[in-house]
Amino acid sequence: MTSDTLSAAAGIVLSLAFSYLPGLRDWYAGQEPQNKALTMLAALAIVCLLAFGLSCAGLQQIVPCSQPGAWSLVTAFVAAAIANQATYSLTRRIAPAAQK
Repeated sequence: MTSDTLSAAAGIVLSLAFSYLPGLRDWYAGQEPQNKALTMLAALAIVCLLAFGLSCAGLQQIVPCSQPGAWSLVTAFVAAAIANQATYSLTRRIAPAAQK
């Protein structure tokens, strides 16, 4: 699994979690739109930094612990943000119906 695939999957999972997990969904729905975007970007950044940290610590080899590995995580972060927003756009119409 490449870092792009992993981060895109993380973006999708985060979007679905913020849309459907009961406590998280209610908290997230009450946020201002700009806070929602910043929260999601922060969560994605944490996932990318965690992946790099695990790699550098030798606990899980996700990306090389090097400058090229860090740059690959930057592109992976962009892929995650795109996947996250695409998933949100597709599922935000479904989520209110699921809440009933």
